Amino acid sequence: QVQLVESGGGLVQPGGSLRLSCTASGSIFTIYYMGWYRQAPGKQRELVAIITSGNKSDYSDSVKGRFTISRDNAKNTVYLQMNSLKPEDTAVYYCNLLGSRAMIYWGQGTQVTVSS
Repeated sequence: QVQLVESGGGLVQPGGSLRLSCTASGSIFTIYYMGWYRQAPGKQRELVAIITSGNKSDYSDSVKGRFTISRDNAKNTVYLQMNSLKPEDTAVYYCNLLGSRAMIYWGQGTQVTVSS
C-alpha cells in the first residue's frame, strides 16, 4: 500500500506564504499524478493543483498566479508553494496520488488557516 503524509500547514497572516509538502511511501511503482485538494468547513472538497508524470500542472482559477505545484520524483514528494494567501484559502489541504492499477490515495490532510 501507499501512504501519503502532508506537512507544512499552519497559521499565517493574509499576504503570507506557506509551503506544503507531501511524501509518498510504500509500494510505489508508478505515479501518474500527484495533486492537492482542499476542503473548507461546510464546502465541497475542491481541486487546488495537480501535476502529472509528464510535469504538466494545472490550477484552480482561484489560486492561479499565487500557488505553485512542483514535484521531486526521486523523493516521491509533491510541494505546494502558497503565496499571497487570503482568508478564503483557509481549509484542510489534502494530498492525493494516482498510482498503479488506477489506485487513488489520500493523505490525512493538513490545516491551513489564513487570519490576522
